[in-house]
Amino acid sequence: MARPTPQRRVTIIDVARHAEVSTTAVSKVLRNAYGTSPAMREKVHRAIADLGYRPSAAARGLRGQTYTLGVMVPDIANPFFPEILNGVTASLGNTDYQVLLAPGCAGEHAEARTIESMIDRSMDGIILIAPVSPRAHLEHIAGIIPTVIVGRHARSTIFDTVADDDIAGAALVVDHLVGLGHRRIAHIEHLETEPSCIEEMPNMIRAEGYRLAMRGHGLDAEIDIASKTYTREGGYTGARELLNRKRLPTAIFAGADIAAMGVLDAVAEAGLSVPGDISVAGYDNTTFAAFSQVSLTSVDQAGWQIGADAARLLLERIADRTRRSAQVKLSPTLVVRNTTAPPPAR
Repeated sequence: MARPTPQRRVTIIDVARHAEVSTTAVSKVLRNAYGTSPAMREKVHRAIADLGYRPSAAARGLRGQTYTLGVMVPDIANPFFPEILNGVTASLGNTDYQVLLAPGCAGEHAEARTIESMIDRSMDGIILIAPVSPRAHLEHIAGIIPTVIVGRHARSTIFDTVADDDIAGAALVVDHLVGLGHRRIAHIEHLETEPSCIEEMPNMIRAEGYRLAMRGHGLDAEIDIASKTYTREGGYTGARELLNRKRLPTAIFAGADIAAMGVLDAVAEAGLSVPGDISVAGYDNTTFAAFSQVSLTSVDQAGWQIGADAARLLLERIADRTRRSAQVKLSPTLVVRNTTAPPPAR
């Protein structure tokens, strides 16, 4: 069977011939440049539609812009990150920019390769969500390409940041549980494996917020942390570890909703009920947290708004590489649902 002949890509020359204008005129219309009449623009756009012409990103890159933005996510399985992406894409809806998504994978080396590939493809700017690269490397990247960092509690003169107030978010959970009468409140954190960025990562600051809030309520002796991962498996193994303590916690605060799902699995497997025996709270207020079958108490860190702010800052940075850097910190709120209640009477 003969192979189909690949179709030739439609070029700007084809558009010019079809519209019966010069290639210079087509170029001006594509760039929305001064000096084209409404009739000229109509002819060119009609030819583009007739031929299905698509501008070459590589060619546009040679002229200075590709109108593509890269977004790197650390874990495509975490349902919180799509909410950030929704905010990014919604903010770009009235622009010529398109978003290309790349997984950061695990570890500094894999992340560096992902970032390099976005730079090699002449993207106009990048948004890095919770990157684990050292601060010096991030500043090196920002010196090459406009960059916005999401999630890292870092300050820089050359890249912008958007982050949630994780200290306040953790305190919201602890205050809520203490208000219900809990004292033995345990926490599942994400164990950071890259020492160069530990102090700036949201998971570590969230865990520190838990410690500070517990101490603020005089519960220093009740601080109990299982260091796992922000995954369903991490939440499950962390809860199993906590449920094997001599003194069971009456509440478990998971640092991410996806981990809280694993906690719910482990509690049910142990023959215990939520919230009758153990209260469970998460962080992120992802879509599934509101499902009636789950109804998870969770901290809302406004993922959509984080993405929208990141996109806005990136466009501002692309327009003016020399402008003063900005740091946006969002204030979280607590959404109380059915997984938290007063502790059982012992």
